[in-house]
Amino acid sequence: MGNFNFTSNAAAQKLNVQVEGSMSPEDAGRFIQEYNQIVSTFDPAQYEIILDCKTLNVSSPDTLPMLEQCYILYKESGFKKVTFIIAKSPVLKMQLSRVARATKLENYEIIEA
Repeated sequence: MGNFNFTSNAAAQKLNVQVEGSMSPEDAGRFIQEYNQIVSTFDPAQYEIILDCKTLNVSSPDTLPMLEQCYILYKESGFKKVTFIIAKSPVLKMQLSRVARATKLENYEIIEA
């Protein structure tokens, strides 16, 4: 079961998102619903979204389409920058990079912490 938490920081113009565990289709649906509610309260073009994925598990093949949908949301929302913070995991880094390329998300950075 996956878990997530959104924290908006208007002063710093950042949306911090903590994502952990393994996301199920139900988790992804809740994530997208909450994401849309939060993002509707500010102008994403003025914000950076920072996704803390240090405790996120590598996605299984059946959940990759949901991950791609999230990337498309970040792109369509128009964030200034999309930053993924991950634990040192070559597999997760490769997976996130591959999804970014597949969805044509260009303004992203992956930081291993």
